[in-house]
Amino acid sequence: MSTREMREPTFLILTALARGRHHGYSLLTETKKLSGGRVSLKPGSLYTTLDRIQEEGLVEDAGEEVVAGRLRRYYALTDNGADALKREADRMEAAADAARQSLRVRTNGALA
Repeated sequence: MSTREMREPTFLILTALARGRHHGYSLLTETKKLSGGRVSLKPGSLYTTLDRIQEEGLVEDAGEEVVAGRLRRYYALTDNGADALKREADRMEAAADAARQSLRVRTNGALA
């Protein structure tokens, strides 16, 4: 994966997969839960993202099964995906730390 900022749906999908393999519908519900309801992916968006990040080597197929007559395809995080997720989490944490520091400066400056 490139060094560009990761899109939020990708981050949420990788975060869900870091906990173990998931099928498509499970990823839809898990990403919504992880985002506190802010991100509600549509199936088309989910599968477009999964195709892209699979091509980038961040996720892989992790089996299939038929449940109630419907095929479920499972996905799993690769080592490259885990590395990319960690880099993005670190980047986001550094940005949040910088914002908090700026807010402390602002607050302290306002009191002076």
